[in-house]
Amino acid sequence: MSGDLRRVRGIADYQFGRGCGRALFPDGVTFTHSRRTGRVRHIYLDHVLLASIRPNDGLIALTIAGAERIKELLIGFGLYVRVGDEAADFISKGRSVFARHVVEAGEKIRPGDEVIVVDGGGNVLAVGTALLSGSEMPHFKAGVAVKVRRGRGERACPDPRGA
Repeated sequence: MSGDLRRVRGIADYQFGRGCGRALFPDGVTFTHSRRTGRVRHIYLDHVLLASIRPNDGLIALTIAGAERIKELLIGFGLYVRVGDEAADFISKGRSVFARHVVEAGEKIRPGDEVIVVDGGGNVLAVGTALLSGSEMPHFKAGVAVKVRRGRGERACPDPRGA
C-alpha cells in the first residue's frame, strides 16, 4: 500500500469513523497532487472524483460519489442530516439546508463537520459543512444548518486528467 493511500485512509478513519478509510478509498484509487507542495489534492476511483483534501485543515471534502460509497457508515456514525421531502429538490440542486427543513440530525455533529444530507428514504441529496450542531438543527426554526458544497442534481466534476 502506498504512503498516499495509507495517509488518506487514516484521515477518513479519523474524520468519519473507523472503517470509513478502506470503504471510501479501496485499492486502485489514484491521486492528483499539488504542484507547489506535492501533497494529495484529489482522490479518484475509475476517473470518478471521490474526495478532495482541504488545503486549510487537511481534512476530506466528499463528493456525491464518495458519500454514496460510505453512506451507511456515515448514517451509523451519526454524520448525516435528514430533511423533509418538501426541500429535497431544492437541496439536491446545491442550495443550503435551512434548519426548518431538518427532520433529524446525528447527535455527534459539530459545527464545521463534513456531513451528508439525505431525504426521507435515505438517498444522498448533497454533501456539505454543518454550521450548527446536530442537537441544534431540528430545534432551530430559522437560519442555515448545512452549507451545501455539492448537490446530487449538479453537474459532476470531471477528471482533469481525462477519462
